[in-house]
Amino acid sequence: MPDQKPSILIVEDEESLQGALKLNLELEGYEVSCASNGLTAIMKVEEEYFDLILLDVMLPEIDGFDVCESIRLKNIDTPILMLSARTGSADRVTGLKRGADDYLTKPFNLEELLLRIEKLIEKNQKLQDKSSIGQQYSFGGNSIDFRAQIAINTRGESIQLSKKETMLLKLMIEYRNEVVSREKILQAVWGYQVFPTTRTIDNFILNFRKYFEVDPRDPIHFHSVRGVGYKFSE
Repeated sequence: MPDQKPSILIVEDEESLQGALKLNLELEGYEVSCASNGLTAIMKVEEEYFDLILLDVMLPEIDGFDVCESIRLKNIDTPILMLSARTGSADRVTGLKRGADDYLTKPFNLEELLLRIEKLIEKNQKLQDKSSIGQQYSFGGNSIDFRAQIAINTRGESIQLSKKETMLLKLMIEYRNEVVSREKILQAVWGYQVFPTTRTIDNFILNFRKYFEVDPRDPIHFHSVRGVGYKFSE
């Protein structure tokens, strides 16, 4: 574990399970906070940073699905691991659609839970460690001013970028030479408020090719990786 302990929020209304989870996670070296209902959980997430949220589905007043969606609508991308006594695949799909990163049914194996928590936190920390590219960036004779949302291409044309275009460009460039999944784009650019189709993102990529590629039909910078995501190469 690093010097600064990863922090976890447990959202669970069953006192005995909440206490058992808190004890075991603290023994593993995590900082642990608890909430017994959805409203308290949402307030805590707004006020404090957590490395992971352990979220029960069956909660009083607001269920875990609504809590998860509310968190995502606030553009908070903390990893969420949902816990549920419901074993149906439909509930699992609902949880993932509403913004959860993982879904585990009760009763669960403690070792498996701890492993899933560790993997989700590690993945999130790697994403957070990505270095920012700053407010200006140049590639292949093109230049972009992210703050002004303006680009100058190799033909000397000035292009006024939309906010979504600017956000997607910056995301892809920060992950240059890596495939960025559709889910990551959804999380970072659309913030779960709208669920764009693959065609929507494809249209953005087609626009980038028109703006920045010497030959849009034979791109060297902006690539679609079928069934996986999208990639920017310098």
